[in-house]
Amino acid sequence: MDPIKSDYRIRQIELTDMLPRVFVKEGVPHSQVWLTSCVFQRGRHYLVEAPSGGGKSSLMAYIYGSRTDYQGTLRFNSRDTSTLSMEQWQKIRRRHLAYLPQELDLFPELTCIENIRLKNNLTQHVNSRQIDEWLERLGIASRRDTPAGRMSIGQQQRLALIRALCQPFDFILLDEPVSHLDSANNLTAAQIISEEATRQGAGVISTSVGNPLLLHSATNIKL
Repeated sequence: MDPIKSDYRIRQIELTDMLPRVFVKEGVPHSQVWLTSCVFQRGRHYLVEAPSGGGKSSLMAYIYGSRTDYQGTLRFNSRDTSTLSMEQWQKIRRRHLAYLPQELDLFPELTCIENIRLKNNLTQHVNSRQIDEWLERLGIASRRDTPAGRMSIGQQQRLALIRALCQPFDFILLDEPVSHLDSANNLTAAQIISEEATRQGAGVISTSVGNPLLLHSATNIKL
């Protein structure tokens, strides 16, 4: 199926013999992802764990298409992603892949709500009542008019999560999304993500270096 067609869905993401090019000369320890066959299926939850430098952020960026410095093959359904055009990638990122990078990529001069609306105004995916509910549940409703740059890193993570949810997706990619959250906020974030993923029949791929997203029934994968 063509990623530009309205009925397109990413049913699975398959990695075959993939390896970050930086690891080619250095070598890589035994992994369930690198230099093997790994499949992520829509509708399931995955937790990818590895020590720092294991390639977690690289993996997320490869799947999102923002980096291509790897060897091997990455496929959406049966389509080699190296054959996708820029227009097809743009549609995939708008409709099928949500992404929360470790760096968050917020606009520090914009307020919390402005950062969220910047995304949601483009997608028209959720209404203001839903955004207000997420802000309240994640404990940052009182910070809605605060510039993102003046929020704590934990508050910024919660803001960035809400922004990531403001689009349709077949998979949501979360790179260490709760690294600065306590267990209560971690659990709330996991519940919100799970609810939205279930509503869309979507898959969740989250990475962790020691403070994992508390998703129920997640399949653990080691890098």
